[in-house]
Amino acid sequence: MLTSLLACVAGFVLDFFLGDPVWLYHPVRLIGKELVFGEKILRRICGEKGGNRSLAAAGALLWLVTAALALLIPLQILALAQQIHPAVRFLLETFWCYQILAARSLVTESRKVYDRLKENDLPGARRAVSMIVGRDTENLTAEGVTRAAVETVAENTSDGVTAPLFFLILGGAPLGFLYKAVNTMDSMLGYKNEKYLYFGRVPAKMDDLFNYIPARITAVLMTGAAFLTGLDGKNAWRIYLRDRRKHASPNAAQTEAVCAGALRVRLAGDAVYFGKVYRKEYIGDDIRPVEPEDIKRTGRLMYVTALLTLLLFGAAKLAVWFLVCR
Repeated sequence: MLTSLLACVAGFVLDFFLGDPVWLYHPVRLIGKELVFGEKILRRICGEKGGNRSLAAAGALLWLVTAALALLIPLQILALAQQIHPAVRFLLETFWCYQILAARSLVTESRKVYDRLKENDLPGARRAVSMIVGRDTENLTAEGVTRAAVETVAENTSDGVTAPLFFLILGGAPLGFLYKAVNTMDSMLGYKNEKYLYFGRVPAKMDDLFNYIPARITAVLMTGAAFLTGLDGKNAWRIYLRDRRKHASPNAAQTEAVCAGALRVRLAGDAVYFGKVYRKEYIGDDIRPVEPEDIKRTGRLMYVTALLTLLLFGAAKLAVWFLVCR
């Protein structure tokens, strides 16, 4: 219990200073390959004329198998590492925690957008932001690019940083990999188009479920982080209470609303995906125009929120460990 917490802290520190180890094959890519293989097999079984219920059942089965593998394989490997030596297990779990967290890479990629904007290189900024958002970026203005970068950092504060951190503290690397698998399944299968409307229904709903509590905890902690980073914490809480439901996802607007309020800008609104305009409500008030510096401010807000998450839940786990082991 305590070893996993220490591994989580060490992984957090490694991510902060070193960022994602892109030179090494990431385990999440294995999850992605398993999903592609599993989908092909299950769609073949369902057949071309597979009904909506059979497609939904196939997607649910793929979710269950993938989630089980993501949890049980790391558990077994850590058990084997423990038999070799506790230090081997600790080092392995530390490295896995380091891989699972994505705070540094999120800041790094958003800073690329910031740098291109400061150089007045709008085409370069569009290319940079296209690497971290799903919307079409070729026609975005400089303000649109900036807003897109701010939004993705704000939203992924939960998905990419605090939610995995929450699960890592709760259950170590195995639970962290389970969360990443759930998140990956939603990213690959959870589309509301003709192909995935039924097949991806369970993966999408389970991602909403797994993120429901972390997103709301993150929103509260991000409000506290707004005060600590010199942003408008009072307005962050006001906008959160007002706009946290202004998104098709029950979780996505939680941190985005806090960020918009903290920066005193307006985010969201209509966006283009694959050439089609999707109507979306605005989040926040247009008190001032969004500016490139807001990308850096959002990165700082994300880091302080992550640190508060680590301190709060780390302290809670230490308290439980102390009570259980006395």
